[in-house]
Amino acid sequence: MLVQELQNGVVGAEAALPALADAVRTTGVIERAASVLGAARQADIPVIHCTAENLPDGFGTNHNARLFESARRLGLENRPGSPSVAPVSQLGPADSDLVMPRLHGLSPMTGSPLDALLRNQGIECLVVLGVSLNLAIPNLVFDAVNRSYRVVLVADAVVGVPVEYGHQVIEHSLSLVSRVVMADELIEAWAEFNGQDAESERSS
Repeated sequence: MLVQELQNGVVGAEAALPALADAVRTTGVIERAASVLGAARQADIPVIHCTAENLPDGFGTNHNARLFESARRLGLENRPGSPSVAPVSQLGPADSDLVMPRLHGLSPMTGSPLDALLRNQGIECLVVLGVSLNLAIPNLVFDAVNRSYRVVLVADAVVGVPVEYGHQVIEHSLSLVSRVVMADELIEAWAEFNGQDAESERSS
């Protein structure tokens, strides 16, 4: 279970991207994400918060795209240990969760040790939610698919700006390479699987 950049400095109380934070708020992304994470924890599915962080003085940060320059102008420092890099409070992190900082680039698959750790753990399927459908979510999904993971995208727990554009990204691009589900569908499937598993244990 990968939670992409649902952190204070991106969409929470300290958000420097007001349009994205507003889209998250008006579409109910945080509430649905909280429900999905709760169900994942009950099903013993690892939850990993993929956060964006910058080293002191911007050491090693990207300078090769307009996005990164805009982030610097907006004051998106995201210093390690600061409130801006913490997951929004409604999402934890729970004691069983992991937080995986990304120190460069746009994807935790390349900007953090995520890929190697998932492979060492034998994980083959990734459930993805968070922000945004403009850049980071497509980048993560494509990186995962290119590395042979199966990807499940929680369509009502991701968002882009404008919101309608995000819907188009899912329909015309991400649906071609990932399984697209709604939060309630995923929660119900996990609950059904856990029920069958519990019944199997009682029968054995």
